[in-house]
Amino acid sequence: MALALFDLDNTLLAGDSDYLWGRYLVEQGIVDGETYESENERFYREYREGKLDIHEFLRFSLRPLAGRDRETLRRWREGFLAEKIEPLIQPAAEMLVDGHRIEGDTLVIITATNRFVTEPIAERFGVPNLIATEPALRDGRYTGEVDGTPSFREGKVERLREWLLARGETLDGSCFYSDSHNDLPLLELVERPVAVDPDDELRAHATEKDWEIISLRQ
Repeated sequence: MALALFDLDNTLLAGDSDYLWGRYLVEQGIVDGETYESENERFYREYREGKLDIHEFLRFSLRPLAGRDRETLRRWREGFLAEKIEPLIQPAAEMLVDGHRIEGDTLVIITATNRFVTEPIAERFGVPNLIATEPALRDGRYTGEVDGTPSFREGKVERLREWLLARGETLDGSCFYSDSHNDLPLLELVERPVAVDPDDELRAHATEKDWEIISLRQ
């Protein structure tokens, strides 16, 4: 079976779940509104510009999870998914995933966003395999730190190679769908890279390389 890899934010989703999680926390009064919103905007801008310090961002984004009980986190996430994520799921994205499922491909979402946020989104798309940044746990509660290598830029390649090795799989026949120039290390690795509603830098690179460019937006 061939590997069908999907980025999540601004690819399968018509928006960024990591950024919107921060917005949701502000709107719900869970974090300090003005300060948190300003930092959330800064990190998102740096991500788009290719300047993001992923470790600095993760210390910021994982801090609200630290020490919270599971029921509180479950309640927050359910509200977030209904309010912020469900409206971002486009029929064309679901059709793309379903097409690869029908072909018998191995479906994987690979994302820099943390597993707490993305696991139920992967389930919503019916994708059984998720490679995401892993928040650290201690005694059943999040610590606010990261466990292992963040799944970002070259980290996506590292995490994917580990995943493939553990399962005895290869990249033969593989494809990867992404919107972002931050994913160029992995796009260059697969057999069929596909730019999805790409940012300007990725669009220019994809055009130069004669990669397929598609849109999943309504």
